[in-house]
Amino acid sequence: MSIFPDDKKVKPQEISLEEIQELLGDCKRCPLHESRNNIVFGKGNPHARIMIIGEAPGKNEDLQGEPFVGKAGKELDEYLHDINLSLEDVYIANVLKCRPPENRNPQVFEITSCAPYLREQIRSIWPDVIVTLGNFASKFVLKTDAGITALRGKVYPVGHFKVVPMFHPAAAIYDRNKVRAIKEDFKMLSTLLEDERKLDE
Repeated sequence: MSIFPDDKKVKPQEISLEEIQELLGDCKRCPLHESRNNIVFGKGNPHARIMIIGEAPGKNEDLQGEPFVGKAGKELDEYLHDINLSLEDVYIANVLKCRPPENRNPQVFEITSCAPYLREQIRSIWPDVIVTLGNFASKFVLKTDAGITALRGKVYPVGHFKVVPMFHPAAAIYDRNKVRAIKEDFKMLSTLLEDERKLDE
């Protein structure tokens, strides 16, 4: 059973996810549309109290049209499972909706082009906690130039939201030394959620 019942929602949706996706349409606002297979909009619980924001789709995500379906997705699922959550308890989206060629870093104009859709997704879901994975998502949400190594391990109040930056699960695939840090951050997330739940009671 989800620990995030829909009746905990306190803010009416300004625009539904379906409407945002319709506005996105067959987006051609930047050149990434030329090399993509699919737009990767997002997936999960539209009433989630946790929204997870990644960087951009990878190869598997581009092929299937869903975020976090590759190895990084399996890693993320395991970290969530460790704190008694699942992918059904959260909503997941990326800063970019299209895969950059060869998984290169997002460019500024690409982020600027995609930003309005992500902002509307956040407003629609109105989560209590936003988990940002990696440098680009964390810098975007927190509006900072600081890197993820300096940002992680802390909770940042941003208006209505509490933002928890973490290493991207993909980073742990290539550097297993990051696994411990990610698990520590998920434990911190679990404690934060428990504290939020008590405040709601």
